[in-house]
Amino acid sequence: MARAKPSKAADAESATTGARAAIIRGLNEDLAREYKAIIQYVVFSAALKGAEYSDIADQLKLHASQELAHALEVARQIDYLGGDPTVKGKPAEYSTDSKRMLEIDLRGEQETIKNYRERIRQAEAAGEYALSEALRDIIAEEQDHEIDLKDALGLR
Repeated sequence: MARAKPSKAADAESATTGARAAIIRGLNEDLAREYKAIIQYVVFSAALKGAEYSDIADQLKLHASQELAHALEVARQIDYLGGDPTVKGKPAEYSTDSKRMLEIDLRGEQETIKNYRERIRQAEAAGEYALSEALRDIIAEEQDHEIDLKDALGLR
């Protein structure tokens, strides 16, 4: 007995389900990175030593609260897409050297921006335009964090 060929609608639904699953997996990775950033910014803002770092220490406190807002938005998007937001963060990094702390944060911001750009591509390919707009807003703040860190490190 011959099997019925799946309809185009069934194929499209399957593709959409697969795309959503991939987006959810990626967003959970992003959420885990946001948790890591929150921890590092909280710790580094308290642990930075030296007069040259007093301004950036205050900025890191602000970054921590913005990263929390990002985590809340990403978790909301995961839930909207039918996924379960992760409760596990990426392992936080630490250093006792103030310059190294800022380099760790800078590298994290650059990785986060790269990953959110990929997530935007995925969202738009799946027709999830509201998600891509939400991620664009997050990237704008992540880029501001990158600029602050580069300024503090004398890289701009």
